[in-house]
Amino acid sequence: MEKRIYPQPIQTISCPEPFARKSFMDAGEAVAALKALYERNTAFLRDAFVELAESGESDRRYRAFYPEISLATGSYAQIDTRLAYGHVAAPGVYATTITRPDLFDDYLIDQLGLVLRNHGVPITVSESETPIPLHFAFLKDTYVEASVADRLKRPLRDLFDVPDLNATDDHIVNGTYEAPPGEPLPLAPFTAQRIDYSLHRLAHYTATTPDHFQNFVLFTNYQFYIDEFCALAREIMAEGGQGYTSFVEPGNIVTLAGETSPSSNTLARLPQMPAYHLTRDDHCGITMVNIGVGPSNAKTITDHIAVLRPHAWLMLGHCAGLRNTQALGDYVLAHAYVREDHVLDDDLPVWVPLPALAEVQVALQEAVAEITGLSGYELKRIMRTGTVATIDNRNWELREQRGPVQRLSQSRAIALDMESATIAANGFRFRVPYGTLLCVSDKPLHGELKLPGMATEFYKRQVSQHLKIGMRAVEKLAAMPPERLHSRKLRSFFETAFQ
Repeated sequence: MEKRIYPQPIQTISCPEPFARKSFMDAGEAVAALKALYERNTAFLRDAFVELAESGESDRRYRAFYPEISLATGSYAQIDTRLAYGHVAAPGVYATTITRPDLFDDYLIDQLGLVLRNHGVPITVSESETPIPLHFAFLKDTYVEASVADRLKRPLRDLFDVPDLNATDDHIVNGTYEAPPGEPLPLAPFTAQRIDYSLHRLAHYTATTPDHFQNFVLFTNYQFYIDEFCALAREIMAEGGQGYTSFVEPGNIVTLAGETSPSSNTLARLPQMPAYHLTRDDHCGITMVNIGVGPSNAKTITDHIAVLRPHAWLMLGHCAGLRNTQALGDYVLAHAYVREDHVLDDDLPVWVPLPALAEVQVALQEAVAEITGLSGYELKRIMRTGTVATIDNRNWELREQRGPVQRLSQSRAIALDMESATIAANGFRFRVPYGTLLCVSDKPLHGELKLPGMATEFYKRQVSQHLKIGMRAVEKLAAMPPERLHSRKLRSFFETAFQ
């Protein structure tokens, strides 16, 4: 039997020169230092990989660390109690690792500026003790040939750090994290490696890079809405933009204001959850994602978009109307949810209530009134506010009816779907303002289904109006100061300073 020869363990670790800690009283200067440190350390890993890919062997391991920002305060701050974020809860040392400061430039300056204003203590920039995985150091659109792996004399994990699932959990944002004795408290809801993981997943699921995502996100469960959104966005671009600067489609196909875009996407195959972006320079445009059907997709995409810290996300889709007084095409504005989706039970127990957010509710109701031309008592003809039930079984009607129907009746539910409660629950969990406006497309409890021909006409007429309502609501929300939109109702007893 041939004797196998195993490589000897690597003893030498090669790192960039140590970075001297620096303190700042200016948020812009601190972010500039973060950018320089991050670029230096990721370039070190990229250069090492290029060299290794050519030679195929190395006698050392290559390692570089994420930047870290920290602050120490010895007293409770006198802060504006109307603010939901921008301050720490108690005296202590707080820190967080940072990734992609180029992408989060404005966000970091805003968050650090509030902390400096509220506490008056310096922000320290240093290297953390968390290694940057090689996979997250590559630049956008980097492509690594499969033959590179064949040339390596050692497993990649022997030579570089790789993603560590122990560093990508949601304990902080779930409110279950307990800092070990002597360790700093968290300054932000997500760690750098958790963010990097989601940034890569976003590109995979949506076929657009994270820098195109906007601060306001519309989710839908029907392609009809995407088709209408694309048509409207192309029209807006052709007419000069109307305040929007570009329209981005899967494959990162960009149409600038004043240009005419192709009538259809040129990708041979769309991704699982394609995203489309009507962008503004301040990132307060609109991103729309077709999440498909089901709570699993709804959780997956919101898990990842949450790291971008959007200002709000809204669900626009179809639902089953549960009341005899509803008609096909009526709207449902959710103010409560029955959660039978089950995908978030381990992260957010079902006994946790999901409050309706006044700013979002008002924006949606006003948008319905403006687009339909109805108001006051007349608006009740086409829109009901009530409880939406979300279920994980698409064919619930095929089961014995007494149990499900009784629960729906006791909950006072007026509509049923498979995504809305999941999106709202993850919005609550991640402190992202949320809302739901659905359109009744069938009434299964009353045997009222769309007949052939009715469906086409229904979608043609109703989808356009529904989408315009959602876009108008976003415009209203975007006009609000972020500190007003990010409600204190979403904050727990012990919160991070960063929104």
